[in-house]
Amino acid sequence: MKQPGEEELLAGTELDDRAVVDYLLKNPDFFIRNARVVEQMRVPHPVRESVSLVEWHMARARNQISQLEEDMSLLMEQASSNESLFYRLLRLQARLASAPSLEEFLNRLNRWARDLGLAGATLRLFPDRWRIGAPSRFTHLALSRQAFEPLRIQRLGQTRHYLGPLNGPELLVVLPDAKAIGSVAMSLMGREGDLGVILFTSRDAHHYERGQGTQLLEEIARMLPELLERWVERV
Repeated sequence: MKQPGEEELLAGTELDDRAVVDYLLKNPDFFIRNARVVEQMRVPHPVRESVSLVEWHMARARNQISQLEEDMSLLMEQASSNESLFYRLLRLQARLASAPSLEEFLNRLNRWARDLGLAGATLRLFPDRWRIGAPSRFTHLALSRQAFEPLRIQRLGQTRHYLGPLNGPELLVVLPDAKAIGSVAMSLMGREGDLGVILFTSRDAHHYERGQGTQLLEEIARMLPELLERWVERV
């Protein structure tokens, strides 16, 4: 027995996709009432020329399940990565917070970086934001904002982080004593990015590259100034 509206659908001289879709949405039991016809329907296939509607639906369902499994796998990997990042950052914070002096603080930060297979870690502070001028014992941490500004414009632009190589003159500005540096991860410190720079260095020219994640770098750059205030006074 035809359902209300089915007569009109069949009597129409020309049907478009929208009319068919609207009818099926209004009559969800259509395929149940016409099960035998559905089994005989064929759908174009790029390899087998055509397949039954049932086969086509099952293949589509399998593809959807496969995509869901892939998405779930990516979510699990991301969760694992975030957990690893969290504990790595927690360990670093605990080490730095218990340092008895600024020298040991810097040594611990450097050792942490080397434990990750890096060449090291370096802190540079803008002297207009920290009291590190003579007779302070921390003058070696000073980084002239004027000298740094061309590098900031060229490498960071409007961002807070840069990952990749630095040329010779740029290295002399931020890492004058460093040797054989292939690539760096550089981040401006503080919420406004106006307190200084943290640099992690690698001898591998391809270790740090554009497009890599910066979440760990961002958290470290945000955390360090507060810890530094134990020894260095802010302006």
